[in-house]
Amino acid sequence: MKAMVIREYGSADVLRYEEVEAPKIKPGELLVKVHAAAVNPVDWKIRKGMLKIITGNKFPMILGFDLAGVVLEVGSQVSNFRVGDEIYGSLGVPGGAYAQLAAVPQNVAAVKPKNISFEEAAALPVAALTALQSLRDKANIQSGQSVLINGASGGVGIFAVQIAKALGTEVTGICSAKNLDFVKSLGADFLIDYTQQDFTQNQTQYDIILDAVGKQTFDNCKKVLKSKGVYVTTLPNLQNIMAIAFTSLFGNQKAKFILAQPNTADLLYLNELIETGKLRVVIDCTYPLQELAAAHLYSESERAKGKIAINCS
Repeated sequence: MKAMVIREYGSADVLRYEEVEAPKIKPGELLVKVHAAAVNPVDWKIRKGMLKIITGNKFPMILGFDLAGVVLEVGSQVSNFRVGDEIYGSLGVPGGAYAQLAAVPQNVAAVKPKNISFEEAAALPVAALTALQSLRDKANIQSGQSVLINGASGGVGIFAVQIAKALGTEVTGICSAKNLDFVKSLGADFLIDYTQQDFTQNQTQYDIILDAVGKQTFDNCKKVLKSKGVYVTTLPNLQNIMAIAFTSLFGNQKAKFILAQPNTADLLYLNELIETGKLRVVIDCTYPLQELAAAHLYSESERAKGKIAINCS
């Protein structure tokens, strides 16, 4: 099969389109013909070697967590999927989705909603699960609360705005001026252009702040958190790690870190939101697998509005 492979850490130039051995599935896995994958910031951070403490130095390495495709073969212990099913899901570290075939554990996959494309389905898992689990599991979101999403036009932010609205909250979206109308179309009640206004200096306080782009710290945000508010970040920098440890023991305000945990139950919850029209996927652009390097560079620019999809067919 063909796949995008790295044989060392580095710039986007280390990505190579090569012939590699097809994966062999384990009893609890599906062999999937990958129709589409997606780019998440974690993919190029791994490529650069920023997470080598987790990924190690075993090469060649196929990156990419999110995928959607068709089941070609099922393992002996698989009971919920059949050959021919259209599925989507997310792989473990370091990935494996940037390929024509992938071995997918059954417990991180779900049948694809019929009303979205393979590219849209592949854009869901990491970003949408990060949004869902941040709000529901880390922040214990409740109807009627006020929620601020920093990075509301990005991959995680677009889903966080919609999920927060679906759960009955008042949402403030932070983005640049060019994306204000877009974020409003996702359902945001209030909008702040971060180039003109620093939300951490405002008088308004929020029950939940989700820093979907890791650009702020708990210390910066705590003054605009309510007395029992929760701050959730996607970036565990030193300042936030210290805040997470401290607030776990002291005070009513809490700082938390999210690392999405793919699972079938949560994917099925996303399916329900999609099928009832409460959640839509926004694809900024789609690249063929052979042009993955360009897709990574675009993701690194932080200019994408929504998700970047990869056509692997």
